[in-house]
Amino acid sequence: MTLTPRFGPKGRYLNCLARLTVGSVLLLPLLAPTLASAATTPDATPQASQEATSKTETTALRTSPNDNRDYRLLSLENGLTVLLVSDSEADKAAASMNIDVGSASDPDDLSGLAHFLEHMLFLGTDAYPAPDAYQTYINQHGGKHNAFTASQDTNYFFDIEPGALPGALDRFSQFFIAPRFNADKLESERNVVHSEYQARLRDDGRRENDALDQVLNPDNPTTGFSVGSRATLTLPDDAEPPLRQRVIDFFNAHYGASVMHLALVAPQPLDELEAMVRERFAAIDNRGLSRPEVDAPLVRPDSLPLSLEIASLRDERKLRFMFPVPDPKSFYATKPASFIANLLGHEGKGSLLEQLRKAGLADGLSAGVSRGDGNHALFTVGISLTPEGAQQIPKIQASLFEAIDKIRAQGLEPWRYQEQARLAEQEFRFQQHGSPQHDAMRLAMNLAHYPSRDAQYAPYRMDGFNKAHIEAYLAALTPDNLLRVYRAPEVEGSNTSPWFDAAYHTDTTADWANASPLGGLALPAPNPYIAKDLSLGDVQNSSPERLLKAQGAELWHQANVDFDTPKVEWRFSLQHPAAAANARDAALTRLLAGWLNDSLNETLYPARLAGHQFNAYAHARGITLAFSGWRDRQPRLIQRVLKQLTEGDITADSVERVRHQLEREWRNAPESALYQQANRTLGEALLRPQWPAAAMLDAIGDLNAEDLRDYRDSYLGGLHLEAMAVGDLSKSLARTTGESVITTLAPNLNAQAVPDLEPLDISSTLPDLHPHSTRQDSLVLRYLQGKARTLDEQARLAVLGQMIATPFYTRLRTEQQLGYIVNASYMPLLDAPGLSLLVQSPDTDSEVIAQRITDFLDEFDQTLAELDDASLAPYRQAVHDRLLERDTSLGQLANRQWQALARDDTGFDHRQRLAERVSAITPSALRDAWAELREAPAADITFDPDDSPSDVLALTAELKPLPEAN
Repeated sequence: MTLTPRFGPKGRYLNCLARLTVGSVLLLPLLAPTLASAATTPDATPQASQEATSKTETTALRTSPNDNRDYRLLSLENGLTVLLVSDSEADKAAASMNIDVGSASDPDDLSGLAHFLEHMLFLGTDAYPAPDAYQTYINQHGGKHNAFTASQDTNYFFDIEPGALPGALDRFSQFFIAPRFNADKLESERNVVHSEYQARLRDDGRRENDALDQVLNPDNPTTGFSVGSRATLTLPDDAEPPLRQRVIDFFNAHYGASVMHLALVAPQPLDELEAMVRERFAAIDNRGLSRPEVDAPLVRPDSLPLSLEIASLRDERKLRFMFPVPDPKSFYATKPASFIANLLGHEGKGSLLEQLRKAGLADGLSAGVSRGDGNHALFTVGISLTPEGAQQIPKIQASLFEAIDKIRAQGLEPWRYQEQARLAEQEFRFQQHGSPQHDAMRLAMNLAHYPSRDAQYAPYRMDGFNKAHIEAYLAALTPDNLLRVYRAPEVEGSNTSPWFDAAYHTDTTADWANASPLGGLALPAPNPYIAKDLSLGDVQNSSPERLLKAQGAELWHQANVDFDTPKVEWRFSLQHPAAAANARDAALTRLLAGWLNDSLNETLYPARLAGHQFNAYAHARGITLAFSGWRDRQPRLIQRVLKQLTEGDITADSVERVRHQLEREWRNAPESALYQQANRTLGEALLRPQWPAAAMLDAIGDLNAEDLRDYRDSYLGGLHLEAMAVGDLSKSLARTTGESVITTLAPNLNAQAVPDLEPLDISSTLPDLHPHSTRQDSLVLRYLQGKARTLDEQARLAVLGQMIATPFYTRLRTEQQLGYIVNASYMPLLDAPGLSLLVQSPDTDSEVIAQRITDFLDEFDQTLAELDDASLAPYRQAVHDRLLERDTSLGQLANRQWQALARDDTGFDHRQRLAERVSAITPSALRDAWAELREAPAADITFDPDDSPSDVLALTAELKPLPEAN
């Protein structure tokens, strides 16, 4: 695949080497910033173009022709750059402030200071001195908040109910005007930063970065320790200035309006938003700052070629080819490096990945630019190896350079660039916005890195083919300019990285072994899947409707044109009674879905590039085939997938490749984040059927291609089919496609033949359950389960979850400093309501954590005893509004309706009915629900480093299904 620059056309951050520290709350962002998209060579640098102009210009923003939102660019008198977005249909307001400083500006004697400062800003301002004033306000009004520190950026963001936006901006703006930097919070927040660092110690990505930093140029400030710890954030007792003053000095030196970029997305009119911003943010000091320049090269000129090998904790083998290049920021409008990355990262016929897969050497490949610092970057090709591939690294390297040579010799043709530009322009023309919070973050970061007028358009912009620039990039991709990084569990290192204890060793001679490249490499042919008919269909919005009910099948359809795009989302659930009846069948179901994806990878990769997405995924009731893309040519894609499913040759090499991937996933489960393991253990305990990773690993061990062929025959011979189409599609076209699928699959079972996934009732005899983990932290996840699967119970626990979140976080993390990962929330298992209270700690054992949770619950008894309707109202409203939030993309709408159908909510009104129940909740009803929760048995998932994993299935074998009604 090709790594997408910054917020790319798909709205994703992709960076295999992202350097990100997340602060202040548990709501970890799913996105990590990428800071480069193209490159030039060290010795053949094109002249900087005029595209990278002033960031404070106020010319008109370039927007999609189908974007009906209103935009306004501002530059306040203090130098703050602001982008306002008025979206009359938004049901949330959101803001993001990006500051042009990050961990690269940490002083030598205080690594992690930028990250520590980010944490401190949340803990009170002169106008709002309470440490939880901001957090409480956001939570009361149905919002979320967070921040992250990258090497050269720090970003703060939130969303909230639109009516509460002025109050949120009051509190938010004061972060940057008058923070208190409370002296009594320095120690506690230093402990929180240290806990965050400890929680990441066994993350292989962090370990690789730590080792990589040791061979990069130490004079480049992006190679330092970015998170911080107790050790790096502690000064001698007699230090002058002391720590608090150093924090204040860093703030004054790096936080100023001229290096800040604010994006605001809300339903209010632009004039009202502008008035809000001018009133609240004009007081930010300018200070005359500019983005810090990084002059020292990322790689020392005399250090290459170089081989770096790193020991991994996970059972996986990753190979990266890194070539130092100047940061391509100035060339974002023509994207020559992205052009090369698209060709190297192609996965279709004749591609490097196809040949590596055929040879059994690799199962994944990505290409793109990473580690950009404004002047320097790394062009990176990353390959996920099979065990055989780990023995053939010279051949893989030779094949990579053969592919690069083919691009030099045959790939510099204007039509290839024009094809990429056409696809990017299609995506921009029919751009679907994310949530207001996502959009605010994306726009604030783009304001910081592109000319203001291109904050929307920059990731899609491809102005023209420039052969000389592309050749300059290609000139850097040579063996003599290579830093090769290999990470695998068998590596034995003679050195240890300083912060994440990764064993590594280097070979500075880098006498690359000679090897012959793989044959069959070829550049991609013209893409046959590019949509030609992009006209909007003649359909009107409708409610979901069942179009067909036949023997063994149902077809649902919902026409929707809210997103002004000629796209359609299709879902086909191929349900089978034995899909998860035992661990072996569950493994075979995963294997069948994985084989279907794998066997079509090269064939359908051009379709994915053209905007047609397909994925097969397994679940407890069978396999779902999910299609997303342009209406034009989509039926052709659906039929191709069905032909492969029913008639495709199940080859031994494909099955082996998929089995290896699944085994790797299940074998590595104990290495995943501890809180994720706890949540997985909870699901294994309280949902049926559900099979632990260890059971799936045992079951898949001896399965082969013949087993899968037999399973496919029996699976397809007894199906129930549920299908749904959502989007710009008429009933007649939906019916035609649906009937074709039914004819091909010939389903013959009714819905009742397929067992439901059921939540179980917690028993008083259930012991503490321990996940299978190699982590060194301690953890408690306490799960309080509602008494029945009813709307009333769901409503009451949802409101309790909203109320409990902030005080739990404040008490156990901010005040008691138990750890970085602290969270309380409403967490239903299917339709079974429940509250999850989770604490992960690096230095407090589970017994103490459990007692602290109990103490908090006892204290919360008094909170509820004093609750009146006025105090309850904002929490009730927040839950009500969250339930009724609009869908921000066609895919989100389709997934919501698809999930409703899976719950047999054929009226598609469950969330409306639940919102009505929420609005009617009284304080007495909450007190009653809380009393029942406290009296009922809870499930405790606990872990300390010396715990043995529980046999979860055996310990929960006697649990009964949770009642559907009282």
